[in-house]
Amino acid sequence: MIASRLIKEDILPLNITDTAHEAMNRMNEYKVSHFPVVDDGRFVGVISEKDLLNPEIRNRELQKEFIHFDNFYVNEQQYIFDVIKLAIDQKLSLIPVIEDKGNYIGCITQSDIVGFFAESMSVDYPGGVIVLEVSVNDYSLTEIANIVESNNAKVLSSYILSSIGSTKLEVIIKVSKLELGAIIQTFERYGYQVNASFYEDVNYDDLKDNYDSLINYLNI
Repeated sequence: MIASRLIKEDILPLNITDTAHEAMNRMNEYKVSHFPVVDDGRFVGVISEKDLLNPEIRNRELQKEFIHFDNFYVNEQQYIFDVIKLAIDQKLSLIPVIEDKGNYIGCITQSDIVGFFAESMSVDYPGGVIVLEVSVNDYSLTEIANIVESNNAKVLSSYILSSIGSTKLEVIIKVSKLELGAIIQTFERYGYQVNASFYEDVNYDDLKDNYDSLINYLNI
């Protein structure tokens, strides 16, 4: 997934001649703490809420020299992982996207990123989540999928957590069954360590409790 597929074109950028007060109003409107600024369509930079808190600059234009701009952006052809890395490294609530000539074409918000992962992790589909621990050398997604399918289920999504220098991986898979007992037993029979399991059913009232349990486990 490249950046251009996630952009919001309806969030119009600030112009460099807009005032600090107008910038704060736009941030409040979209519930973000950063906003892109352009000059005749060309990307100038990102302005941060913390740079606009001084009431003395309320009616001054953004182009004034005391206003600070950060040159944070991604190119439209960059992959979603580049977007996430920039958002995390710089603690951005909104990531501008520009084209090759430097013109602003849209932005990606944190909710867009969350929505992408929700879709890629099949959050809307009922099923169960199993957390496995395997050594780096023994990891095989094909074998994991075969074990799941041998229990008449499918792997809906999967991803890996690892620590630098560790020889272990945590493999989190979502499967198309709510009843996980037989699948877990098969994994254990094949020598896999099962660290945790969660079931998710979009029809159950306690869905949020199970979701919160998973998020707490992952420390997100």
